[in-house]
Amino acid sequence: MSEFQNVTVVKKANVYFDGNVVSRKVIFADGTEKTLGFMQKGEYLFNTGAAEIMEIYSGELDVQLPGSDEWKTITGGESFDIPANSKFTMRVKTPSDYCCSFLK
Repeated sequence: MSEFQNVTVVKKANVYFDGNVVSRKVIFADGTEKTLGFMQKGEYLFNTGAAEIMEIYSGELDVQLPGSDEWKTITGGESFDIPANSKFTMRVKTPSDYCCSFLK
């Protein structure tokens, strides 16, 4: 899906890590939420409340998922799941465009 129809976009950006990660919240008619964002090169530790699916549209990064000591390389067109109430680390190798879907 290259675009979303009939949504509300929150104008205020979510800015993390000194502006190196920026996203905007998209709210769907059924109340589900996603964020669309962009990450600059760097290493970032994220915390989750809800379970998430993170889709990478462009770029390349390594992710270390909760409970794993291994790093998995993710490139544009791939995604990964993150369990609720957890932490995960990403090493963004090239500027990366993403969509994060929050699961209920």
